[in-house]
Amino acid sequence: MPGELLDNRGRGSASWHWPAVHPEARKFAAVAAVACVASGVLISHWLAWPLGILTYCICAFFRDPLRVTPKGDGLVVAPADGLITLIQKVPPPRELSMDDGTGTPGLGTAPVTRISIFMSVFDVHINRTPIGGTVRRVVYIPGKFLNADLDKASEENERQHILVDQGNGTLVGFTQIAGLVARRIVPFVKPGDIIAAGQRIGLIRFGSRVDVYLPEGTEPLVLMGQKTIAGETVLAQIGQAPHIEGVSQ
Repeated sequence: MPGELLDNRGRGSASWHWPAVHPEARKFAAVAAVACVASGVLISHWLAWPLGILTYCICAFFRDPLRVTPKGDGLVVAPADGLITLIQKVPPPRELSMDDGTGTPGLGTAPVTRISIFMSVFDVHINRTPIGGTVRRVVYIPGKFLNADLDKASEENERQHILVDQGNGTLVGFTQIAGLVARRIVPFVKPGDIIAAGQRIGLIRFGSRVDVYLPEGTEPLVLMGQKTIAGETVLAQIGQAPHIEGVSQ
């Protein structure tokens, strides 16, 4: 199925598969698996059971399922699985807003809509780009490890800013933010890379958050409290600013 073209008229095929496990899991899972086997042989099988469960949990955390990314003019898709916990008008972070001297002006300093997606340890932690285009910036900032659900985490936590240029004057910035348990942001892309919407761009280990900064004049098609699926959920359509209400039920 990877790379297969599907549509809303029934073209393509779909079936359930066990999700792949990202290679980043290998070293963690290998250590847990060796400890499991060693403890079962040398100590007690009662100790081996928890270590076996830990090995499974590590593989589950690093699962990397296939996703079907909608294609369309101006679509902005979710970069992360998780829960939308904040939708606010804020100035973009300095690393995304200022001209860095490379010829890309940045997002500017005027307030834009920021959508914050909180990922628990049970969510898929592979992150994907909201739009296709050229990666203009990848800026890593060391910091604290506050609860990623807090608003101030976007300014104080360890984080990584990414700016993507769609090539038609549209720029979308997003930020990977480490949380209470997360201790490393792993990038898959670098400045100059050309990426497709929904393509994998990195991961954050063990609980975190991703902020998306929509272009000026664009408002979300999603609601507070809504669950998102990375690479699939449409967050917004560039240039569209509808008012949408929902009911929690």
